[in-house]
Amino acid sequence: MYSTNELPFDNSFVTSLSEKTFFQRIIPTPLQSTHLVSFNPQAAALIDLSPTEQYRAEFIKAFSGQSPLTRMDPIAMVYSGHQFGSYNPQLGDGRGLLLGEVLNKQQERWDIHLKGAGLTPFSRDGDGRAVLRSTIREYLGSEALYHLGIPSTRGLCIFGSDEAVYREKVESGAALIRLAQSHIRFGTFEYFYYTQQHDALKKLADYVIQRHFSDAIEQESPYVYFFHQVIRKTAELVAKWQAFGFAHGVMNTDNMSIIGETFDFGPFGFLDNFDASYICNHSDYQGRYAFNQQPSIAYWNCSCLGQTLLPFAQAEDIKSTLSKFPDYFFQHYDALIKKKLGFFEKKTTDESLITDLFQLLQDQQPDYTLFFRYLSDYQPYQEPKKLKTLFHDTKQFDEWITRYATRLLTEKTSEQKRVSIMKSVNPKYILRNYLAQTAIEKAEQKDYGEIDKLLKILSRPFDEQPEFEDYAKQAPEWSKAIQISCSS
Repeated sequence: MYSTNELPFDNSFVTSLSEKTFFQRIIPTPLQSTHLVSFNPQAAALIDLSPTEQYRAEFIKAFSGQSPLTRMDPIAMVYSGHQFGSYNPQLGDGRGLLLGEVLNKQQERWDIHLKGAGLTPFSRDGDGRAVLRSTIREYLGSEALYHLGIPSTRGLCIFGSDEAVYREKVESGAALIRLAQSHIRFGTFEYFYYTQQHDALKKLADYVIQRHFSDAIEQESPYVYFFHQVIRKTAELVAKWQAFGFAHGVMNTDNMSIIGETFDFGPFGFLDNFDASYICNHSDYQGRYAFNQQPSIAYWNCSCLGQTLLPFAQAEDIKSTLSKFPDYFFQHYDALIKKKLGFFEKKTTDESLITDLFQLLQDQQPDYTLFFRYLSDYQPYQEPKKLKTLFHDTKQFDEWITRYATRLLTEKTSEQKRVSIMKSVNPKYILRNYLAQTAIEKAEQKDYGEIDKLLKILSRPFDEQPEFEDYAKQAPEWSKAIQISCSS
């Protein structure tokens, strides 16, 4: 394992692409009285960083921006994007800096990104800061998704401070170290396309292909092949979001990762009670990014990316590739839902049974996560007592569960194996908003233990963990009043 000073930085974005065009070098502006709030050993292992580094002043100084390592070379990246459907011509890293890239011992490349690093040329009217509330949410949210099997950036650590930052109210300034295998966005491509810098756009595309999609190099149409891979990865990502009940909240094109990871956590939320039209962002007045809109928005965002590749690819090839998105999404989503239901053989009745299930869920709005978890333990024709507690109209539920029991009896898979497989995709623990809020409120009083406890629980979402049973309960009534916005 490496110490902080031994980390092997290899900053390919800086060495491959030109300053001023693609990025600007920026010295971080450290927060006042910086201290470590939480450290994630599992994320540290990705860059072969020794977990004992969290106790060393060198680590805190280097990663918080107080004294960056000479090999880090911090930069603010330029990009643009469609925000709530409207094009914003220049965005860029307004409060975050890519400190550098580390090559681990498996030759995997990881970006080290400091979120809350101070003002940059792209800060616009912002202050370049993050707050404790938002860093805790992203830190826990990204880890929760990763351990559910959903591609995501990772949280290495959180730094707190005594610095006051103004949002809807005065809050404590904080910073997050985010690890990702890329910080390139759909909006990075859009910036160079719409400013008609096609030479730079080609250079960007070639860099992305070389770094992330090297098998495209040997293809007859490498840019179309690259687009095809992004389409597939994005469709499968959103299928996982839908299956696990995750709402991103702000699916602007600048928040879409070119490698199909969940990126830029803000007003995200997991479904508590099922509602297909759930809006997790109280700033989303039109419901553009409602839960049930995510697949179509992802498709639309992919079309925006496809537009930027027209200087290097035939329009018909881009359109044909884009048209594959729905199939990729539905194939992946259908497979996940059938696995969550314990269906391993094809039956002609499955489509209607699944359709009727989601109508039942929409009509009665039971807890989405608990419904599938309880269903994992259901034995055909036994009284489903735990499941029934989630429904107010037991007649509608009884009709569906009877059909479901009949369907289960047609499976050749053993009961034990079915339950095991279902529990591997039906989590017991998710990051409910009220759990995050509780951790935030304690952290604001300098009690950081709840963050580490949630990090531990969420790293094993499918396990029973009886000692943490309270964390699997339905959200309390008071949690419905929690409002999450873009500043979250």
